[in-house]
Amino acid sequence: MSSERLTVAQALVRFLAAQQVERDGGRRRFFAGCLGIFGHGNVTGLGQALAQYPDRLPYHPARNEQSMVHVASGFARQRNRLATFACTSSVGPGATNMVTGAALATVNRLPVLLLPGDTFATRRPHPVLQQLEVPADATVSVNDCFRPVSRFYERVERPEQLFEAALSAMRVLVDPAETGAVTLALPEDVQTEALDVPAAFLEERVWTVYRQPPAPEALARAVQLIRGARRPLIVAGGGVIYAEALAALRELVDATGIPVAETQAGRGSLVSSHPLSLGAVGATGTAAANRLARVADVVIGVGTRWADFTTASKSAFQDPDVRFANVNVAGFDAAKLSGLSVVGDARVVLEELAGALGGWRADSEWSTRARKEGLAWAEEVERLVAVSEGSLPSQASVIGAINDAAGETGVVVCAAGSAPGDLHKLWRARDPDGKGYHVEYGYSCMGYEIPGAMGIKLASPEREVIALVGDGSYLMAPGELVTAVAEGIAITIVLVENHGYASIGALSRSVGGAGFGTHYRFARNGSLPIDEEGVVRAEPLPVDLAANAASLGASVIRAGSVDELRRALDDARSAAGPVVVFIETDRYAGVPSYDGWWDVPVAEVSESESVRAARLEYERAHGAQRSHLEAADE
Repeated sequence: MSSERLTVAQALVRFLAAQQVERDGGRRRFFAGCLGIFGHGNVTGLGQALAQYPDRLPYHPARNEQSMVHVASGFARQRNRLATFACTSSVGPGATNMVTGAALATVNRLPVLLLPGDTFATRRPHPVLQQLEVPADATVSVNDCFRPVSRFYERVERPEQLFEAALSAMRVLVDPAETGAVTLALPEDVQTEALDVPAAFLEERVWTVYRQPPAPEALARAVQLIRGARRPLIVAGGGVIYAEALAALRELVDATGIPVAETQAGRGSLVSSHPLSLGAVGATGTAAANRLARVADVVIGVGTRWADFTTASKSAFQDPDVRFANVNVAGFDAAKLSGLSVVGDARVVLEELAGALGGWRADSEWSTRARKEGLAWAEEVERLVAVSEGSLPSQASVIGAINDAAGETGVVVCAAGSAPGDLHKLWRARDPDGKGYHVEYGYSCMGYEIPGAMGIKLASPEREVIALVGDGSYLMAPGELVTAVAEGIAITIVLVENHGYASIGALSRSVGGAGFGTHYRFARNGSLPIDEEGVVRAEPLPVDLAANAASLGASVIRAGSVDELRRALDDARSAAGPVVVFIETDRYAGVPSYDGWWDVPVAEVSESESVRAARLEYERAHGAQRSHLEAADE
């Protein structure tokens, strides 16, 4: 067998560049490149290798390690998990900065490869710069923090371990059920050591993502369950989009008359103009979806992991005999809510369900009710996004302007604060490919919006990408704007100024508090003067976020109204790099909950009358929670 003398880092870069993924006969390279920040733990190993092979694995510099992992996650989601980036950092704070990004990728089931440097395998110079010492265990390094947030973790302590480690990493990355963050910790001395690398390790390797069919018995039981339903409801999750199952979903809905509600990750699985589209469901759901969810007797979850926002903390589905059928590639998720587990690829299962149901349709009264509720909700959206004269714009009206600017092919990006909930309710999905809505709500990570938008733009350069970010989230990670400027990544960032953490402030007020610790204003110990309506009257901080964005190299447009915002969004289309559109909004102009509830416990004992009242309301709402422990396979 022929071989080539290479360092571990060189062999790894060559290996990554040769990996291909295939689904439905279409083949593409899996790694678009490597994002990285160099330090003593990776500059002479992976840094040298990337510099040696720039045409094999393109390198993109970053400014923040957490943010570069977000770029990779945004890219992977936009490519339906069939492509991603590798990310490298030095050992120490560079590595631990990536832990948050790793958790986000794993929670959202997105493939990202992390290559943090590690301390010397030989241990001769220990303790080295930035090394964490654990007296009771000399094998521990800060990279052990990656273990609970990675789907696969290995520390490559000898050069020959690379072969099995790299192959195992790829096995997990391309597995639809197991994918997430994969971490290969690379000691800085091992990265630079040479070994004879077999030619087979460096040759092009194709990983085929097969579409898993369901077990015939499980499909038959699902068909029987649906046929016996009087009020069936589909809840579409991100798995519908990742499996490219939108056409299959639409055909099933058209054939059966079953209405569709959507999770955050599944938003846009069915375009909003479809007569049986109910939009968002759960804690941030629409009136249409939540009303039907309350009385549904059979709920078909497709590609959803049933997070608490989707189930409204298990209060959304109130029919006493409600049953669940869960279609998912991951058996872990398919078994939730004591549901009938149908493990398989979403597109395959939906197609087989449509064939097996053979002419069966839901009760006409149920389908008619869904259409009426959907039309009524569309009118409510128009009311909410309408511009109010003589006051600061509402966040809802800002969302309406972004929705119009995005059109059919644009992408909205969001992650944290009050905006994701409002977007989930108000967004009118128009993209037939389901890629117009990109809200990271598995981890709801502040600071994701800008780097996530960069990853989406790199994955789909033909699309307009608009990130909606609040002032609180912007301040977490604005640095990647510099990367967007340097790389010429043309994204639009709508920066909303409401002087603090508006989402948690609203949550605090809803449970009897007064927004303690959520304002960007002059205060002492978080306390601020509040009027009888609960509105803070302290002066805002003299912070100019628009000027900050300009100082980082972005083009900045200040919008004083929604009309000016619309003109700014139109002007931003012709920019060659990132554009930040700055607008101030009314902190207190929120969107109603529409029967959505989220389990946030309230203090059981308090000196505050408003908190005591909120506790009573919490106990009342808590009584609506269901355990959903019914037998699944009766």
